[in-house]
Amino acid sequence: MTSRPEYYTPQPYDPYAEEEQQGGWFNSDGYLPRRPRGHEVRQDYDAPHGYQQVPQGYHQVPQGYDTPQDHGVAQGHPAPQGYDTPQGYHQVPQEYDTPQDYGIAQGHPVSQGYDIPEGYGYDPGAHAYQQPDGQPAYPGQTAEEEPAAPAEPGYHVPETPEVGWDMAASRRRAWVSRAVLLCVLAVQAVLSLRLANTAFQDEALYLAAGHAELQHLLHGTPLPIDYAAYFSGSPQLYPVLAAAVDDVLGLTGARLLSLAFMLGTTGLLYSFTRRLFNERAALAGAALFAVVQSTVVMGYFATYDAAAVFLLALATWIVVRTDRAPVAAVLLAVPVAVLAVGVKYAAGLYLPTIVVLALLTGWPHQGRKAVLRMLLLALGIGAVLGAGMYGTDLMDGVRQTTTNRDHGSDSTAFLLQRSGEWGGLMFLTAVGGAVSYVRRSRMNESPAAQRLGNPGWRWRALLGLVLCGTALLAPAYQIHLGTVVSLFKHVGFGLLFAAPMAGVGVTRLIGAHFRYPQLGIMLWTATLCLGISQADWRFGVWPDSSKMIQVVDSHVDREGHYLASTPEVPVYYLRDKTTHRQWQGVFALEYTDKKGTYHQGDEAYRAALRDGEFDLIVLDGLTNPRVDAVVVDAVKGNPHYRLLADLPFRNSSGTGHYRIWTKTS
Repeated sequence: MTSRPEYYTPQPYDPYAEEEQQGGWFNSDGYLPRRPRGHEVRQDYDAPHGYQQVPQGYHQVPQGYDTPQDHGVAQGHPAPQGYDTPQGYHQVPQEYDTPQDYGIAQGHPVSQGYDIPEGYGYDPGAHAYQQPDGQPAYPGQTAEEEPAAPAEPGYHVPETPEVGWDMAASRRRAWVSRAVLLCVLAVQAVLSLRLANTAFQDEALYLAAGHAELQHLLHGTPLPIDYAAYFSGSPQLYPVLAAAVDDVLGLTGARLLSLAFMLGTTGLLYSFTRRLFNERAALAGAALFAVVQSTVVMGYFATYDAAAVFLLALATWIVVRTDRAPVAAVLLAVPVAVLAVGVKYAAGLYLPTIVVLALLTGWPHQGRKAVLRMLLLALGIGAVLGAGMYGTDLMDGVRQTTTNRDHGSDSTAFLLQRSGEWGGLMFLTAVGGAVSYVRRSRMNESPAAQRLGNPGWRWRALLGLVLCGTALLAPAYQIHLGTVVSLFKHVGFGLLFAAPMAGVGVTRLIGAHFRYPQLGIMLWTATLCLGISQADWRFGVWPDSSKMIQVVDSHVDREGHYLASTPEVPVYYLRDKTTHRQWQGVFALEYTDKKGTYHQGDEAYRAALRDGEFDLIVLDGLTNPRVDAVVVDAVKGNPHYRLLADLPFRNSSGTGHYRIWTKTS
């Protein structure tokens, strides 16, 4: 006895979905047999074994022809008496075993008197099990010829290869992922380039210092002040590079240099995240990192933050990329990591993370040798960093701006709120990705990935803890200092390390086969909107100084002494006429009057103005409003000064005025 061959039609595989019960089925030619209506057959009928007799008038059915199960009589149930055999059917000999699926079940008696229901459609051309023309059959006798071979289907459905699940690298997938990455970088570049304003005081300070350092290095010109004593990074590194670009392309060129650094950071982030996980997580992490406020602003901000975060990303990329290389290869990251700290001292806060990553990334491939890898990196960084610090005069700047920095008065609640606004959404996504990665390690949807070994849950938990915990370092340090200054930039340093886990979180949120793409789109859109609004606000915090520069341009020279709320801005724009040594800010002043009396603080400003010490005064009312008020009171009725200009401006907080006084006598 034969049964009808069944052909498997492959369905899309979803390893994360629960199995679903399939309702209904179709045979190979797409024809769904119809069951007669109005004839219910009992399901518990137990027929005697060995029944072979077929009602008189039935044709013999050749071996290999399968009769549809639903034709006429259900399998395993007797047919009613009096069944009228259709014309042309003959009796099947007793020796012939009726196929199991043919109307009458094997071994069951046939009832008499079964009538074909009215309207029962029977198309002889639609059933492969009909008696072929020319097949000899004789009533009551066994057919002498051999039964025909089973009919072959007109086509075969090939087995579906696991092309969509292929875990091996392919040129097509590489080019697709690179194309998507280019789109991400294009979005990041557009978001940064749309920002516009005159130089911020930090930008003006570093660029002016870079020009002074260049003149000192090239021509031996004395430095106006000791920048190394209070800079939070080496004045001989980024400021010199940015000033060289500024000489050729101006402020826009210096900002484009920062954009190049940040685009490179996003590219490196994609690369080492892809190495840790896969392309999808890498693209998701890069897409989130590219649109947060810190990335957008630092991408068009001529300060050394962009260069420092790029060097940290490069050091991390080297550590991750050499996970299978000989242990000594990790030392390639040493000069890059040390240079990052030289560019900005606060980058040293993230060196322990890079050192621990040397252990975690090497452990799955090198085992206990990864411990030696970590120790080599730590000792190399420590040795070079120590030699650099104590072999130069940078320690004063490190102490003043980093280790012994003055504490502010900003509350912990305020700093936590700001940290949450500027990076909280991406951080929560990273935490969600870390938790899901600990629970399920498999990052590839291929069925073959289930048979591969994956890192243990302890390794995964430690990796998630290190990457997500690094994002908390900057807020914790700023809470310790009690100041919000530069927090928005430092948050971006931590998000660089949290981004890989954020990418995992997005992929798990979307699900296998992009089951819920709308969730990932909503998350990225929310991050994008926050990044745009916060970057616009940040770039509008300081006023446009173009009109102020035009007014004071004709009132400064190499001999005067000037007071300004932000002296760095006129020093940068008017560097051909004046230097830092000629300008005084509104944060600290020590002054000895004409009678030889020493003054400091607010009283120093009052005494200096009584004596007519300053040839020009420029106040904006924003940088230090308290001291500005002291100066305004001191010039009221003062015969030495007259109001030169009152220039209104608009910033993110509303409106304000540049007030400029010039000395009359």
